[in-house]
Amino acid sequence: MEFRTNIKLKKSANQLSLQSRVLTIGSCFAEVVGNQLSHYKIQTQVNPFGTLFNPMSIFKLLNKQYTQADERLFVQHSQTWFHYDFHSQFFGSTQEELRTQLNTFLSHQSLAQYDYLLITFGTSFVYKMLTYPTYVANCHKMPASLFEKDLLSVKSICKGFAELNQQLLAINPDLKIIITVSPVRHTKDGIPENQLSKSILRTACHYLSTDYPNVEYFPSYEIMMDDLRDYRFYKADMIHPNEVAEQYIFEQFAKVYFNEELHKFVPKWQQIQRALAHKPFNSQSEAHQKFLKNLLDELNSISHLVDISLEKYMVEKQLL
Repeated sequence: MEFRTNIKLKKSANQLSLQSRVLTIGSCFAEVVGNQLSHYKIQTQVNPFGTLFNPMSIFKLLNKQYTQADERLFVQHSQTWFHYDFHSQFFGSTQEELRTQLNTFLSHQSLAQYDYLLITFGTSFVYKMLTYPTYVANCHKMPASLFEKDLLSVKSICKGFAELNQQLLAINPDLKIIITVSPVRHTKDGIPENQLSKSILRTACHYLSTDYPNVEYFPSYEIMMDDLRDYRFYKADMIHPNEVAEQYIFEQFAKVYFNEELHKFVPKWQQIQRALAHKPFNSQSEAHQKFLKNLLDELNSISHLVDISLEKYMVEKQLL
């Protein structure tokens, strides 16, 4: 008897390698995948704009014409300045300080350097300012009376992506885009509303992955909802996947997108990571010094594949 729903995944023709350069953007699940990729030494920029939930805010910040912060979207709250297009990790004690920070940050963002773009959509619900009719990425705890809650349509998401993709391919014709729906449940909107929101995102992803040859869909949401269909795979809040679930979903991602070289590298790197984390009883003992020398040899054996300068430094400073 089968007690699980196994989702059959096809290996992608667009394989990531140790030399791949990846940008992840979107909900907190983009950080989960991005951090795992970084852990395995893949050059990854993880959610540089901070957490973004709705597709329109993601598209806006990815658009190459967005070269400076919109002056109309600065807001002050609790004697701190924020910007409605950005996560609260971007803040300043003055508007000028934040403006300089954002414009400097934006000027250093270039999509031309990446091979892959991973976008994780979190919700179809958006908030529109009433005084200046535009969607915001973050309300920054401002009064609800300043905003109007709206629900994006599949058509509006597809239209927004079409404009973005045209810009992206003009900058980087070889860019491959992986889209996914976050497995995090947005229960604050309500359970039926969360399902509605996710269904819109999933339908939009279907059309995007069907209509654009450089776009693929990875079913992280389906893996969580159908394969890991049990509350033991959630954190205490019953909303976010726990570490076991995150690791499992990433392993499925690796099966689809890692090339053969990367698959061989993973267990070797895991072994090295365990060795690096080893804490000896006596760091000056002959046995531990021999262990460190062997570990250094292991690191040198992969130095032609990835940058292990930090790890080598950590080992070498322990040698007598």
